[in-house]
Amino acid sequence: LERDRVSTMFMTSALFTWYAQKLPSAFKHMSTLSVGGDKVDPHAIQAVLKAGAPKRILNGYGPAENTTFSTWYPLHTLEEEATTCPIGYPIGNSTCYVVDPHLNPVPVGVVGELLVGGDGLARGYVDRPDLTAEKFIPHPFSTEPGARLYRTGDLVKYRHDGTIEFMGRVDHQVKVRGFRIELGEIEAQ
Repeated sequence: LERDRVSTMFMTSALFTWYAQKLPSAFKHMSTLSVGGDKVDPHAIQAVLKAGAPKRILNGYGPAENTTFSTWYPLHTLEEEATTCPIGYPIGNSTCYVVDPHLNPVPVGVVGELLVGGDGLARGYVDRPDLTAEKFIPHPFSTEPGARLYRTGDLVKYRHDGTIEFMGRVDHQVKVRGFRIELGEIEAQ
């Protein structure tokens, strides 16, 4: 990246990690770098922070079903022993809930499934009413008629500072370079 050519950029986690390993100082002249699309590698963040970070690095989390970003977190520092990067707080006009299998909110530090909602939530899946009914559920905490939340399938927990931390998946789905892969579909083939 040429000096003073780019002030703001979004980059997938995989591409960011590659740059962080090969050229960690590439971002130092930028204003804002948003990273997302998959779990962000804390070692990549640490390498960039040490090499001269942009003014702001934002970790953006969110499924495509909720207009790509549902949460964000500014990564100014990261503990040396960190194994994950916080995914932060809901963006404007979005909501997040961490719940147990019965859709009850869980306390700080307890792992649960992340539900997201808000103005960016999709209506459902095209020609997939079964999957839509499974994933886009009635909003259990809203009195607004027709309000819904999306079951992300992601396991998270609230940290003591109120941020959300990604912990894993409730199923066997994995991401490879940003693509969702169902291991059961591979096994069936």
